[in-house]
Amino acid sequence: MSQTDTVSRILDAAEILFAERGFTETSLRTITSTAGVNLAAVNYHFGSKKELIQAVFERFLTPFTQALAVELDRRVATGEPLTVEDLLSSIYQVAIGSLVRRGRDPQRFMRLLGLAYTQYQGHLRRFIVSRYGDSYRRFAGLLAQALPGLDPVTFYWRLYFMLGATIFTLSSFDAIEAILREDFGAESSLQETLERLVPAASAMLKVNG
Repeated sequence: MSQTDTVSRILDAAEILFAERGFTETSLRTITSTAGVNLAAVNYHFGSKKELIQAVFERFLTPFTQALAVELDRRVATGEPLTVEDLLSSIYQVAIGSLVRRGRDPQRFMRLLGLAYTQYQGHLRRFIVSRYGDSYRRFAGLLAQALPGLDPVTFYWRLYFMLGATIFTLSSFDAIEAILREDFGAESSLQETLERLVPAASAMLKVNG
C-alpha cells in the first residue's frame, strides 16, 4: 500500500466516523481498524488526533475556499453591487459544487461543521482561522457591505443564526426530504432546497429590529 493510499484510507475512515460519532467519541484505534492500518500510521502521517481532525477539514475547506475566491472575483469584476442573495447563492453553490465534483458527501461535511461548533475544538477553530481566515473575512466583509447600518454584534449573531439554519438543513437533508415525501407527497432535490434556502437565510440576515 502506497503512502498516498494509506493517508486517503485514514482520512476516509476518520471523516465517516467523526461525522457519525463525533470527535471525542471516536478513538484513533477505531479509525485505524476501520481503515485497515496500524496505529503507527496515524502518528507517522498526522502526528496526533488533533492534526488528523484538522486534515479532515482541510480536505474539504481548501478546494472550497479556492473555488469561492474564483466565484467572488467573478462577481466583483462585474462592478455590480452584490446583494445578500447574490452572496448566499454563491457560497451555497460553491460549497456543494466543490464537494460533489470531488466525490465528497455534502451532508457529511455539514455534520462535521456542526460538530465543530457543538463539540468545542479550540485547536480546530485556531487552525481554520489561521488557514482560512482571509477567505472568511473577505466573504463576511462583502456580506456586511450588503447590510449597511447593521451593528457588528447584531451582524455576528445573525450570521451564526443563518449558519445554524444552513448546517441543520443540509446535514439533515435526507431525513427532512423523507418527511416531505411522507407528509406532503412531494420531493425536493438538493439544488431545489438550496434555491429555497437562499431567501430564507437572507431574511434572517436582513430582518428589521
